[in-house]
Amino acid sequence: MDTASKVTEQPLTQDQIGQGLKEALTIGISEGANLLSQTDGYYKSAYKILLPEEAQKLTAKLKSVPGFTDVEATILEKINRGAEDAAKQAAPIFVDAIKGMSFADATQILMGEKNSATTYLNSATYDKLYQSFNPVIITSLDKFNARKYWSDAVTAYNKIPFVEKMNPSLDDYVTQQALKGLFSMVEKKELDIRANIAARTSDLLKKVFAKQDK
Repeated sequence: MDTASKVTEQPLTQDQIGQGLKEALTIGISEGANLLSQTDGYYKSAYKILLPEEAQKLTAKLKSVPGFTDVEATILEKINRGAEDAAKQAAPIFVDAIKGMSFADATQILMGEKNSATTYLNSATYDKLYQSFNPVIITSLDKFNARKYWSDAVTAYNKIPFVEKMNPSLDDYVTQQALKGLFSMVEKKELDIRANIAARTSDLLKKVFAKQDK
């Protein structure tokens, strides 16, 4: 074997593998957040945030109450617009979390399941991401008057005799659903980078993910 071959076949270091995975996740986050932040990025896509099942009881009961006859369509648009607005600020929050990740088990992640990096990001950083992203969601929901509208609707619903009272809080649910959409987009990008050589847009990505092709 000649010297050139030996150089090209040198094993990847843990640091190289870790950096490659971080780069892949950063690309996934940035592109995913950009897509979701567009108008209808959530609202008219597979990532649309729907109302929780218990909330459908509310929308059915309020159809005959003035001001809330179209409550479901109204609140669905408001919460999805809020999520789209919040997604504009999602990428830096996620990227900071990615940079702080430890990839001591980087090789195992690289050679593991096709969504191993996304799964690891979710398990290792979800709570931190939630704490950072929740205030962003609240600000965006308030921009579209979503929380007040929903609170007013729940208040009207709770006044109906014999109904089971509902909690008017909305931001926790929307934050969780918005994060779910973002992680789904990251997973989609990770799968693409793993399977599609053309999606490996840097020398580091090409070198790292070539290892899992073997």
